[in-house]
Amino acid sequence: MKNPKSILITGASSGIGAALANEYAEPGIVLHLSGRNKGRLEAIKTDCETRGATAHIYTIDVTDEVSMSDWVLSCHPLDLVIANAGVSSSLSNLDNISDHTKNIFDINVVGVFNTIHPAIKCMKPSGQGQIAVVASVAGFRGLPSAPAYSTSKVTVKAYGEALRGLYYKDGLEINVISPGFVKSRITDKNKFKMPFLIEADQAAKIICRGLKINKPHIIFPWQMHVITFIAQRLVPNFVLDYLLTKLPQK
Repeated sequence: MKNPKSILITGASSGIGAALANEYAEPGIVLHLSGRNKGRLEAIKTDCETRGATAHIYTIDVTDEVSMSDWVLSCHPLDLVIANAGVSSSLSNLDNISDHTKNIFDINVVGVFNTIHPAIKCMKPSGQGQIAVVASVAGFRGLPSAPAYSTSKVTVKAYGEALRGLYYKDGLEINVISPGFVKSRITDKNKFKMPFLIEADQAAKIICRGLKINKPHIIFPWQMHVITFIAQRLVPNFVLDYLLTKLPQK
């Protein structure tokens, strides 16, 4: 969508979400921002209002289906919804694999569903609106170094791709965003070298450009796009399986 005026962003208290809020903030723009940290949200709200936007903040749990539905519906009409909230964590103890996996899926997958389903309900009757889901370059294949996280992003990527076709005739624009390493509170916890790491502000600019032209899949940085393309199409599976076992644990 070229000029969205009413924008909802989850996970807006830091990282990509906060950078997107600031990137879109300008006079005439209404921002609905959610996150789990009220203090950081208030700081983002101040930044956005300094730029001339109107910003409303909400501390809300994306896994709470009823609360999310009530919130999204209360923000209608919406031009653009970005389901950005997500978590990543290491699996250090196999005894906790069930709880670990459920927690990541509840936030990264169910949280996306809880954000975009009420948005679709609002937008479909009017035949316009844009919804973007944040996946990851880790979502191109299950990673032994981060099984729950990568699988959650595979799911989000596939769901976004499916919805794009499903709602095309209804006039809705559905986009998938697959970042590589972006400097944030999540990546700050990583203890390994992160190739092609970019700043959140740079990521936000790339995303906004892609959404403006309704790019189906926004993958960045370009180096990671090239690597995933080669890995998927040119590297034999047995070689790729071996290489992936050498990745550092998240």
